[in-house]
Amino acid sequence: MNIEPLPKIFKQFNGLVVKQMTETEMEHPRLILHSFLTEDECKELEFIHKSCSTIGYRPNVFSTTLSHLIATNSAHLITPFLPIRDRLKEKVEEFFGCEYELVTEFTGLISWSRGASIGWHSDDNRPYLKQRDFTAVCYLNSYGKDFEGGLFHFQDGEPKTIAPMVGDVVIYTADSRNTHSVDEVADGERLTLTLWFSRDSSHDEDAKLISLLEENLMHKSNNVPWSFLPLPASDNMYWFSPNQASNQYIEFDIRLGRLHALGFDVYYSQDLNFTADLSELLMEPMQLARRDQLIDHKFVNILHSLQVAQFYFWKLCKSQALTNEVQCDKAVRLSQPQSEKITQVNSVFLKDTKLVESVFHSADQCYFDPATFSGAITAWEDYSCKLHKEILLSLPQWRAHQAIYSIKFDVS
Repeated sequence: MNIEPLPKIFKQFNGLVVKQMTETEMEHPRLILHSFLTEDECKELEFIHKSCSTIGYRPNVFSTTLSHLIATNSAHLITPFLPIRDRLKEKVEEFFGCEYELVTEFTGLISWSRGASIGWHSDDNRPYLKQRDFTAVCYLNSYGKDFEGGLFHFQDGEPKTIAPMVGDVVIYTADSRNTHSVDEVADGERLTLTLWFSRDSSHDEDAKLISLLEENLMHKSNNVPWSFLPLPASDNMYWFSPNQASNQYIEFDIRLGRLHALGFDVYYSQDLNFTADLSELLMEPMQLARRDQLIDHKFVNILHSLQVAQFYFWKLCKSQALTNEVQCDKAVRLSQPQSEKITQVNSVFLKDTKLVESVFHSADQCYFDPATFSGAITAWEDYSCKLHKEILLSLPQWRAHQAIYSIKFDVS
């Protein structure tokens, strides 16, 4: 049987057929990989970001870094990143011919909400960024479905414009050969996993992360419930203020904002003193309410409730098994005083709900069942405990090799 060889303009690349670069394209080296990430991988990273993100480095941008996850007692949530990091590093090294030369300089989830954009730039365009050699941008959701605007443009070479699609990856040199920009996001939230790779081992993020992990996990066990309960960062890391031309100063707490987008309100049973500093309030135990119902479950803090709520909506379409396997928390009708307390909390931490809804799209149309939600609380604990055990088992090998990578364990 005769098999036609690939045309000269194509080559085999680690099992994938990709277009071979022409001389012109070699001036702007880049690689587009379609469906490199699975939808399940994208959804899990989306869950992590929407559970843990803080205000980002630019207006209308939110970010989740691995160091932030460790610092907020959510170190177990770095685990889903690791096989993706490993595969991306291998692809970059193979494509650019620098096997075993690279270290990962940065790994982070970045989302752009309405109004976010960036003009022409290269990723090494500052003296303190010159260590960046290569960039990998993984798209976790899709243009036209999850957000409008936010198209990616290269200044020179082909392809000129990229419409982000879930699971696709763009890999390119971080220097001026691949100067690029991103259009303003008109609606929705554009979500990416972004990594930078460097030939300079002194900029390896793994050594810093291992040190943080050792410090964070030193006195913890894999079988105590508080090992994986999140601890919020400083409040100012969660206060969103839009880039407005007017003098009106409106802001909101993104943790309550994301809960509001899911259809939840926050209830504190203790008396609220609104003349005092309320910065500590969101560290206190609280409950979630939905419409006129109060869910009879106490969360340790606002971040705990957000992680569980996001987990519920992440797993909802697959969660029939969550329904009646555990004792169900009751949902009771809110009293008038309880409703008034919720209104007071919203007046401080949300202020303008229309602004919140313009930043975070509402998921309130999703079906909600208190029994399933109760099961999701237990399922979130099982999920977190499993990842936490994997971290504890992996850390000795990471320490020995001074590198973080995916290790498969049976911790079921």
